[in-house]
Amino acid sequence: MARYNRSEAREWAREHLVGVVNCTIPSFSSDLKNINEKAIRHDTRLAIEHGFAGTLGVSEVAITLPEYLDFLRIIKDEAGDDLLLVHHGSWSNLEQNLEAVRGAEEAGAELVLLSYPPNFYPETEEEIYDYTKAVCDATDLAVMLFPMYLWGFSPRIHPSDMPVRLLRRLIDDCPNIAAIKAEGGFPSIQSVIECQRHFGEEVVISMPIEGELIPLSQIMPIQFSATSDHEYYGPMIPHVFDLLRDGKFDAAAEVYWQLHPARKVKSALAATLHGGAFINRQAWKFQGWLQGYNGGPLRLPTQRIHDAQMHALRKGLIDAGLEPSMDPFREFFIGRNPTQ
Repeated sequence: MARYNRSEAREWAREHLVGVVNCTIPSFSSDLKNINEKAIRHDTRLAIEHGFAGTLGVSEVAITLPEYLDFLRIIKDEAGDDLLLVHHGSWSNLEQNLEAVRGAEEAGAELVLLSYPPNFYPETEEEIYDYTKAVCDATDLAVMLFPMYLWGFSPRIHPSDMPVRLLRRLIDDCPNIAAIKAEGGFPSIQSVIECQRHFGEEVVISMPIEGELIPLSQIMPIQFSATSDHEYYGPMIPHVFDLLRDGKFDAAAEVYWQLHPARKVKSALAATLHGGAFINRQAWKFQGWLQGYNGGPLRLPTQRIHDAQMHALRKGLIDAGLEPSMDPFREFFIGRNPTQ
């Protein structure tokens, strides 16, 4: 259970939402019939070893809710208090999301990343407000709002996806909103600056994109980078985050430029990997595998990753002076901890 009550969520967040949060994607048995506990524990231990402060238990894969909650319990059991466990509030409708967030609270999650279903088609800010407040009211957990183009709000609602006036209402009316993952109007940096200016003294503002985290942290305070595929770089993002927190900006800038070849490859591949306004979790799982994470098969429906993309992602890390796995790509689809 969470270490705070609902009225303490923001105070808790200010103290404890510090550091870098990666993503843990569920692993499955070789026959895809069950989740793979051994692999999940492997990925959890490696995230701790790499210096991550927390991990998002990704739900946007073919997984049932009971399996997902077991997945969260395994992460929590393995990590204890060494990782902040973040629940991925991304399910098919409001009813499922309410059931999921209640289960996640019991499983040991302490923060909710709130997403919106593909079939949710709001035409007014009020509809977004009502959906968001319903989820917040259903849990005592701290909630991180997530303005983002993926939801498709911007053509009808506002170019920023969730405008300041809507965020203001939600923060005023939902005391357990404790953070904002500020990617509104992506790829613009205006959202994080605007959120920091308006809400930075009330809630924690997260910048999850490392290519913006590193430069922006040199001119504005950023205490939290959650959630993203930071595991692609192994321990490098927690390392550079520590440099930034210590004011070692020249050293952080060196890391920024060191990683730039890999960053450019990721950016160049984004359009082909992440079609349909949906993140390719197969690709993110491969990125982690390059740094020692489990990899392994995902159930259909899943997006795919092909040889040219895998070669490019690995070469980007090599060009950045890192040491990715050189195992044959076929090993990724088996995983480092295969089970029946």
